[in-house]
Amino acid sequence: MASLVGYLGDFDRAEDAAQEAFAIAAQRWPAAGVPDNPGAWLVTTARNRAIDRIRRERTLAEKIHLLPAPEAVMDAFEPTTIKDERLELIFTCCHPALPLDGQVALTLRALGGLETAEIARAFLVSEETMKRRLTRAKTKIKATGIPFAVPGPRLLPDRLDAVLAVLYLIFNEGYRGRVDLGAEALRLGRVLAALMPDEPEAHGLLALMMIHHARRRARFSGEDLVLLDEQDRSLWDLPLIAEGRAVLDRAITTGGRGAYVVQAMIASLQTRERIDWPRVAGLYRRLIELTGSPVVELNHAVALAQAGDPAAALCAVDRLDLDGYLYFHSTRGELLRRLGRNAEARAAYLKALDLATTTPERRLLNRRLKDL
Repeated sequence: MASLVGYLGDFDRAEDAAQEAFAIAAQRWPAAGVPDNPGAWLVTTARNRAIDRIRRERTLAEKIHLLPAPEAVMDAFEPTTIKDERLELIFTCCHPALPLDGQVALTLRALGGLETAEIARAFLVSEETMKRRLTRAKTKIKATGIPFAVPGPRLLPDRLDAVLAVLYLIFNEGYRGRVDLGAEALRLGRVLAALMPDEPEAHGLLALMMIHHARRRARFSGEDLVLLDEQDRSLWDLPLIAEGRAVLDRAITTGGRGAYVVQAMIASLQTRERIDWPRVAGLYRRLIELTGSPVVELNHAVALAQAGDPAAALCAVDRLDLDGYLYFHSTRGELLRRLGRNAEARAAYLKALDLATTTPERRLLNRRLKDL
């Protein structure tokens, strides 16, 4: 996708061409077989389809001479430092000329398999706001002629923060139930850690994803969401948890103190037989200092409640401005329930139910309402 944007100079046209190429592949490959280099085939086909379309659009005829090598030929693709095509494209799309949130949002839309509504939810903004952000990023690409090319090895660290954020948000969407996205984010995390072995945050994110992904089979029972303290631990992938802890140790020994390392430390503690909730709360306090995120403050409040102080947790939650966030209301509902304030808990759960977008979330909230 990124190479198409660079070639055509138009993000929307590149998206259309890519979709056409995938449609053609879906028709031809089952009968003719998958080509030796499917990525190159898709890019070349998309380019040729785009060229054909431009030729047909007489109002854009003047652009034809700007498009080199319009003949339908297979391009030669030079090997790069990044051996995985999808990770290569993510690095390419995460161009530092765009603001960080623009890099991440645009990459999630183009390559992450996420719809605009899902990206908006990840950023805690409305779908309309996210549409405007994506439009601004595309407009800047077109207006400034941002070059889309695979960055060289020395440029990779400059793009790492955005790449980590992309993988993290793809994984989070998978954690909500789209296991295919979670597995793909984990796979890319392994490739990234191998590519940048001296970057502790790359190992921190990989450890975090490993430990959470290891619990995937226990998180759902049919269409029901199962919370951590109710999960059947016999369903956990214990070797993957052990591998995640080893990766976390490597991140820490290489000086890792960043947000992904801290989150992995929390995830590791939550898989212990007896969870040290005061320590978890302490790590969340450190994470608040690193991120300033209200969602992290919400998670800190949950840890406080688990440590035995739901009243302090509720005070912390009520200071947050997260009215459009599902888990803000569901957390308030749980804290109010624990404090015996059932009428208020019901109102909070109902607000959460209005914001729920998946069947497991709705079923869990309905169970909580029924139990009041």
